Amino acid sequence: MKKLALTALVAAQPSLGITAEVVPFDGSWKEQGFLRLFSNDYVQRGEQLDVVSDGTVSLLWRPLDRSQRSAQAASWAWSVQEGVTPTDLTVKGGDDRNLAVYFVFVDPDRAEALAGGSARRILRERSARALIYVWGGQHNRGAILPSPYASQLRTKVLRGSRAGTHQETVDLVADYRAAFGSSPGTLVGLAISADSDDTKGKIVASISNLSLRN
Repeated sequence: MKKLALTALVAAQPSLGITAEVVPFDGSWKEQGFLRLFSNDYVQRGEQLDVVSDGTVSLLWRPLDRSQRSAQAASWAWSVQEGVTPTDLTVKGGDDRNLAVYFVFVDPDRAEALAGGSARRILRERSARALIYVWGGQHNRGAILPSPYASQLRTKVLRGSRAGTHQETVDLVADYRAAFGSSPGTLVGLAISADSDDTKGKIVASISNLSLRN
């Protein structure tokens, strides 16, 4: 049986000139609630994160190490066994989604000062931008949407609300340019969220094999 060490693994792919670094779910991710009493259930199991959201919403946050901050692409597998109904992701207070993966960037000269900070603190930073990949909503796949909460957030829809299992590979640089019209700064943190508080629905889902590539 293969065992995944609960530290980041580095796998070189010489034929492609790509280095992939796995980001494990090793207990270093910390939950941050949007509303004090509304929290999801997360189980970090090394290579996989299990998520249950039952009329709740919160975000699981991990600051990145210096070696991970230059990532230009990412990949992961995700699965939704039970999810919420399609919503309009541009409407504040009506934008439930099954899963969201956040990539948070700041200006390079601010990265060290913000390293290790909470998602809430970093997203208050003037230079901060978050590229959010979403499973859910009623929009076309590939749509890039403004957030109803803050101008420095952009959502790209990868999957509709239907249950299933999928593997994703994303180009962070190209998607950032399409979303914000400029090149990304330094990647300082990742977050994962499930959101069911508006529809009062239930989400049972998981994310695994999350990796960053330079």
